[in-house]
Amino acid sequence: MFTSTSKPPTTASISDAERSLLDIPGNAPPESKASLAGMMGAIFGIRDGYRDGFALDVARRLALTEVTVRAKEEEESRKEWRVVFETTVEPDMVNAGGSMHGGCSAYLVDICTSLALAAAGKPGTVSQAIDMVYHAPAPLGCRIRIVNLTITLGARVSSARCEIWDTDNKRLIATGLHMKMSPSPGASKL
Repeated sequence: MFTSTSKPPTTASISDAERSLLDIPGNAPPESKASLAGMMGAIFGIRDGYRDGFALDVARRLALTEVTVRAKEEEESRKEWRVVFETTVEPDMVNAGGSMHGGCSAYLVDICTSLALAAAGKPGTVSQAIDMVYHAPAPLGCRIRIVNLTITLGARVSSARCEIWDTDNKRLIATGLHMKMSPSPGASKL
């Protein structure tokens, strides 16, 4: 399982971590898992000594448990990618009521669907919109599974959906829909 510790791995260990992605369950081709590894390295800040940033400790605790590509049920000539992560709700993820904060759920939808799109060959996109629906609380200490499925993989716009499940209580915590686009090429306005 690809997980990261509280201290980012050194550059020497990154190749080992990326190689371990090939052992993750699922039928995705090695190049997809390698693309995913690159995005995980960038998002989790394990490259170039990047140690500080918004909620990096939350991201680094994600364990990748599946990368699968399959035919869409509605249109078998099209593919969908399923990328699954697991983690435990920790104190830095909860609100004053002791349950996972809605902002943390939205953050998990953002990064996990972005990683699903990267596995499908759509890295480097930027967010247009994230729609969230909250169904039930995820209490401190519960184990959650974050299931991500690609919806569309267009030339300019891509989308993915996410379900966050409380695996201890077998209930749906939140769902999210993430729309992303490829940034326009051009000169910087700075």
